[in-house]
Amino acid sequence: MTLARPTTEETDPFCLPPLEAAALLFDAPWQRFAVIGDSLSAGTGDPTPGYATLGWSDRVADVLRRVRPDLAYLNTAVVGATTMETLRHQADRMREFAPDLLHLPSGANDIVRRTPDFDEIEQILRDMYRMAAGTGAQLTTFTLGKAYVVPVFPDFRDRVRRLNDINRTLAAEFDATVIDMWSHPLNDRPNLLSADGIHFTTAGQAVLAGEVVRQLAHLLDTPVPRAVPDGPRRITY
Repeated sequence: MTLARPTTEETDPFCLPPLEAAALLFDAPWQRFAVIGDSLSAGTGDPTPGYATLGWSDRVADVLRRVRPDLAYLNTAVVGATTMETLRHQADRMREFAPDLLHLPSGANDIVRRTPDFDEIEQILRDMYRMAAGTGAQLTTFTLGKAYVVPVFPDFRDRVRRLNDINRTLAAEFDATVIDMWSHPLNDRPNLLSADGIHFTTAGQAVLAGEVVRQLAHLLDTPVPRAVPDGPRRITY
């Protein structure tokens, strides 16, 4: 039996080389990129051989700087922050920064409790979206992937699915762009999760960055390369 060769950034079908990513965003208007939230927003994760040790948000900022060298970038994310904590401790600094591109957390830490109150979670997330929309920035957010599991809660996948539905609804209401990772093939990769079993490794972070760039390119009506899973890296349009 032949084992599949581990991917690197150069061979990963879902990664975008920096210059290629910058070409997709060549006419991007954004000059002030802000990220708020939790560890997903922060880009926390263990290193993966063959991938740069960078979180997705730093990668996206680097791509935008290739287009806008004077780009201002702020990331206030705190590992473990709930949506309420994000509103209390990060919102003021973000508003002072005055972003024109703003990434919002997905509420992952809101469902890590014995019995989540989804009505309350939806209201707090709505408050966050309302606050964020008030900046006038283009908003983005992730849906959580299937690989994100907390074993102590047997129903955790159902919790994630329900949280994703809330975020999709709010994103549509507040005109936010959703980077949908729930059913992405990345979820099936054996090297996706860090040692803690929760956070994406830097291989996952690289793919997240590529998906963010692709979705931003859609906003700009730029032809977007379609990744080809489980095969040699090639770009199709």
